[in-house]
This record gives sequence, C-alpha cells and structure tokens, in this order.
Amino acid sequence: MSTTSTSGLVIPCKAAVAWEAGKPLVMERVEVAPPQAMEVRMKVKYTSLCHTDLYFWEAKGQTPLFPRIFGHEAAGIVESVGEGVKDLQAGDHVLPVFTGECGECGHCKSEESNMCDLLRINTDRGVMLHDGKTRFSINGTPINHFLGTSTFSEYTVVHSGCLSKLNPLAPLDKVCILSCGISTGLGATLNVAKPKRGSSVAVFGLGAVGLAAAEGARIAGASRIIGIDLNPMRFEEEMTNGGVDRSVECTGNINAMISAFECVHDGWGVAVLVGVPNKDATFMTKPINLLNERTLRGTFFGNYKPRTDLPSVVDMYMSKKLQLDKFITHRVPFSDINKAFDYMLKGEGLRCIISMED
Repeated sequence: MSTTSTSGLVIPCKAAVAWEAGKPLVMERVEVAPPQAMEVRMKVKYTSLCHTDLYFWEAKGQTPLFPRIFGHEAAGIVESVGEGVKDLQAGDHVLPVFTGECGECGHCKSEESNMCDLLRINTDRGVMLHDGKTRFSINGTPINHFLGTSTFSEYTVVHSGCLSKLNPLAPLDKVCILSCGISTGLGATLNVAKPKRGSSVAVFGLGAVGLAAAEGARIAGASRIIGIDLNPMRFEEEMTNGGVDRSVECTGNINAMISAFECVHDGWGVAVLVGVPNKDATFMTKPINLLNERTLRGTFFGNYKPRTDLPSVVDMYMSKKLQLDKFITHRVPFSDINKAFDYMLKGEGLRCIISMED
C-alpha cells in the first residue's frame, strides 16, 4: 500500500456544503477522515454539476437530508487507500461514479448487467457502507454524503468499487463529465439501442444526456438523427416510412416515453428509456405495438460497468472518436460554484466545469 504524507491523517479542506434545501451552498472548512476498509480518499481536481444534484438540492420530490455535500460528476487523484484496496494506489487518476461494481455479486458477474447489488445508486444514504458513518465533519458535526461520491469538496472518500481508474494522460477537466451524464446517454445508444450504420435515430430531450445519446448515434454511423425537445407534436412531421429504427428517451416525461416507443418502426424498431420519471408514474400502450415486433428497453448508466467499461469510453475520447468539448459550455472556479446552479436553473448551457484549484 503506497503512502503519502497525509495518509492516515484527517485532512482539513474546503467544501461547498448544502445546509438546507434550495439555499446557496456555503464554503466551509471540513475535516475529511481517512479511508476505512475498501475505501479510497481522493483529491478532487474537477467536478461538474448534473441535474441529479440540482434535484436533490431542491428536495422537492424526496426525503430531504441536510447538511450534505453534493456532487458526483468529477475526476481526481487518489490520495490514500484503506485496508483491502488492491487495484488502486496513491497517485492514480480516477473517475468517481454514483453507482459501483463490487465484482462479486450476480449482477457484476453477469455480462448483461451493471446494477451491482452492493454499490448500486442509493439517493437516501448519507453515510459510508463500511460503518454507517460519514467521513465529513465540521467541528465534530457529521456532514452527509451524496451518492457515495460528494465531489463538491477538495477531498472526498469513496468506496473503491465506485472508482474507475483512468489513463493518466486523459485531461481530467474534460473526462470528468464521463462519470455520469455523458456516459449515460452515450451508452443508451451504443450499448442498448445499438443502431446499425445508415439507420435513423430519434432522441427525445436535448440536454447533456440526450445530446450524448445523439453523439452515440453519430459514432454508430446513423444516417439521420432527429432531435425532439419539449413538444412531441413537432415530431409527427418528422416521421417517415413507418417510423424510426431506434429511439432514445431522455426526458423522463411519460408522454415522451409513449411517443418514443410508438414512433419506432414495426418489425425491428427499438426504443430505449433513459429519463427517470416520478416513481409512481405509469404509462399505457397497446400490446399490439409490441406484438408487431417493436422492442422497449430501459437502461441505467448506459449499461456501463463503472470499473470495467469506463476506461474504454475514455479511450474513445483519447482516440478522437468521441467528442466531449462541445458538452462543456461554462467553467467556474470552486469559489463560484453557486453560478453553476444558476446556469442550470436558467437552462443555460450543458455542462459547467468547476475547477477545485482556482
């Protein structure tokens, strides 16, 4: 196990803490405890704001848990590792991911699933799995974690199964956006919809995830990519020759889901649901739509296993097959993190990179 000068010690650092729902984050000096068994402490270099952070910060649709350190789309460098961590060491470049890969459960052993039993997303938990405690505190007061990542802090502690080891040459200020939204949309197309070269693909919802799904269609060689944003009625005019070959739904709107499914061609059409609706939502469609050989599929994190598969996505960027720069519309220093929330609330831009060093 490699050691650094801070290994085994509590690290005081800056973090942007959410004290209550919907109120601006406050820069605080927090203490970050050393990693316990199977945990890693990392220095966050860049993080970005994803809509999931905003949703839980607003706390309109779920149990509020405050004070909390949000953030889950990020990249950084391992500072130290806890007992039992074999595949990571101090100095490694990593992407923290809101879901994980323990490598042992039925899902991890299956080629078809990335929904790890141990480490799959848990939005309600504010503590670490190992001991049910937080690694963040301010003057002895525990501060809750978010999605097991909490990247709005200069240092954070993450389960080792939620870290994807990176090619050290990959620019952290670009590939940080692969740890959530971009991979979700990209994988929904490449891994689940799997459009054939020359086919037509419709994408519902043109935020970062939807545009990443469109990027997947471009990489797959689709001949037509049709983007549908707020008004599904506009899409009727786009329909050609009995429907599109593939559709990817990224809004979570029930009507858009039905449209996405019913707009695919009979015989071979595949619709993929990515957007997350209200948990009690239901939708209806006629069974004949399925019997006429249309397929409806769902996906979670683009069907990527975080540790096994994300390195190949980074490689796609490094080999210039995948374009990332177009998704990055704003950059702010850590001290201006609340600006990133303002941009998202106003619907301005796609991804805002927050630089921890500035």
